[in-house]
Amino acid sequence: MTAVEIVLYALVLGAAALVVWRRPVVSLYLFVVGLALHNAVMAALYAAGVRGSTLTAITAWKEILLAVALLSVAVEARRVRALPFRARTVDWLALAFGVLCVIYALIPQSALDGEAGHRAVALALRHDVVPVGAYFLGRSLRLDRCQWMRLGWTLLGTAAFVAAAGLVDVYAVSIGWWRTNGVVDYFHKHLGYDYHGTGGLPENFIYNVGSDKPFLRRLVSTFLSPLASSYLFVVALLGAVALLRRRRAALGIALCAVSGAGLLWTFSRSALLALALGLVVLAAVRRRPHELAAAVAVVGIAFAWTHVFPSIAATGTFTKSDLVFQHQHAQGQTGVTNGAASANESSLHEHWQSLKDGVHTVAHHPQGYGLGNVGQTASRTGTPLKAGESNYTELGAELGILGVLLWIAWNLALLWAVLSGARFWRWAAAAGASFAAILLLAIQTDVIGDPWVAYCVWALAGAVAFRTSPEEPLVEPLRAS
Repeated sequence: MTAVEIVLYALVLGAAALVVWRRPVVSLYLFVVGLALHNAVMAALYAAGVRGSTLTAITAWKEILLAVALLSVAVEARRVRALPFRARTVDWLALAFGVLCVIYALIPQSALDGEAGHRAVALALRHDVVPVGAYFLGRSLRLDRCQWMRLGWTLLGTAAFVAAAGLVDVYAVSIGWWRTNGVVDYFHKHLGYDYHGTGGLPENFIYNVGSDKPFLRRLVSTFLSPLASSYLFVVALLGAVALLRRRRAALGIALCAVSGAGLLWTFSRSALLALALGLVVLAAVRRRPHELAAAVAVVGIAFAWTHVFPSIAATGTFTKSDLVFQHQHAQGQTGVTNGAASANESSLHEHWQSLKDGVHTVAHHPQGYGLGNVGQTASRTGTPLKAGESNYTELGAELGILGVLLWIAWNLALLWAVLSGARFWRWAAAAGASFAAILLLAIQTDVIGDPWVAYCVWALAGAVAFRTSPEEPLVEPLRAS
């Protein structure tokens, strides 16, 4: 059975790698669609009996294709003796951040008071440098107008599919099926997470309005996560600005409506506010003040939805073991409520507390603890957690103040580079708004821990940077060797 699985996987991956080698731009389509389905497919494979190193090898398809695409670009640059882009400050900042990650991976943990093992360090290095690789891939690609339109429709169509599947799941599939379909074991036994949500599912799989009351179902869809799903919807809705023209306008509006409904049913208030920020950025860079009305409307919907959603959401009940754990966990917590509109709501309280703790950690240990001591990586490997959730505090706790400052400088420079062509090219405006929304979300959560964001958002930002139209000839001759 294992041999057959490996052979089939090798054939499919080999064919994809060959196509990507010849046309690296294909990798963007594979990432946009494939990473949206990745978690659901991997959990299904686990449930079907594909386990251990075989499943680990299959999950590595994204890293392999990214490496193939980058190698193809590098070989072509060597052949023509010219870089595919003119090196700018933002590129040097990206390279410096990537190099710093590698240096910290090589520094002994004992020298930094870290406690991560080799596996945790390797996982953390991958987590931190994937956006760098994706960015340089995007910078190296030349997409013409037709390719941008095809990519945009692929993005919006993928978002609508994920939303539709998630909405059907919320109302047509019982939570009991999710507790027993292999997803719990995939998260716990293969990925190593120690979740304590209902039936062992991730805690944010549902919204808890009170331990003794029925919980609210959130849209998780193929991502198996309401947050990861919401990131796709935000990016797709902002990207739709570049698509909604006279041709196929009705189709675009329909896809946006489905994606918008999906975003609402994730019940991610931070994602709605990030969408509003993206709309503000769009209005500012395109110098259309009347478009601010859309941002104001989204903010109003976000606040209204906290009151509407509990009355129309699908519900479920906790198991007896769920209730025992929650009662134990609730002991000692004071001043925390489960009201979605409350300033002391438990989820908001936990995010805020985690952010404050992370800032305190970075301030009192400015050299960092080394890779693998924070966030998802620490949770998966049993490493004592130094910081969690916010990308900024996690990177600061890992790479020190220098690391987080490099990260901030690179991404602010990248945001400026993307928006530099926004007045002349609608794709630059859409990409800049999406990127700004993701950087805002990174304050309270680990956005690059979601592979779809790490690969797709940074690659798209790189593809747009410093361009005011498709296929601008931005090349830099290589020095003689």
